[in-house]
Amino acid sequence: MDLNGTGRLSFEATGSNTTGFRGCVLSVIVERPAEVQTLVETATAHGAEVVKPPRKELFGEYTAVFRAPDGTLWKLAAATKKNRGAVPEPPEPVETAVYLGVTSPKASRGFYEALGMETRHDYGDKFVDFTTATGTSRLGLLRRAALAKDVGVDEHGTGPTGVVLTHTAASCADLDALLSRAETAGAAVTVPEPNTRTGGFTDPDGHRWRITAVV
Repeated sequence: MDLNGTGRLSFEATGSNTTGFRGCVLSVIVERPAEVQTLVETATAHGAEVVKPPRKELFGEYTAVFRAPDGTLWKLAAATKKNRGAVPEPPEPVETAVYLGVTSPKASRGFYEALGMETRHDYGDKFVDFTTATGTSRLGLLRRAALAKDVGVDEHGTGPTGVVLTHTAASCADLDALLSRAETAGAAVTVPEPNTRTGGFTDPDGHRWRITAVV
């Protein structure tokens, strides 16, 4: 999924050793409730399983959750409460986000700040998210149990998340510097092979990142 040419999320096979909740939720915010309904209908027509059907929540939010055929959980939400104007085809996201289930949002905030990210909202060990550039996907951190409860699934599960988060570095030097900072902050790092421009790391909670330098 190309996020306006500035960031990518790539999906990888997780293998048969993955069960239950993977600790990662992808989120799409659209303009109207009708767009949430359209996306759910399209997803189920292509093999998705509805976890939480489209509905108005306690505080007026209109949301839905589905599980894609590869096991990835998606949460949909409407930015407004009423269906004003024509619904675009296909629906156009107002914002995309990745929410990671972690042991401690406070500790994970320190890890990601060490990589150069700037905190936008900080609610201690409840929720943290980071400032994003235009056209990129937001990153949020919640306790694993809280994230699972929000999307209506049991918190337990084993195996990899199934999603690799990808960042494009400005140069090979930037790539090497980022991997060095990640390793110092506690990540398991995969160093690029000679004459290649891609490395990666796994954060302290097991979430995987791929870093590619601009050619």
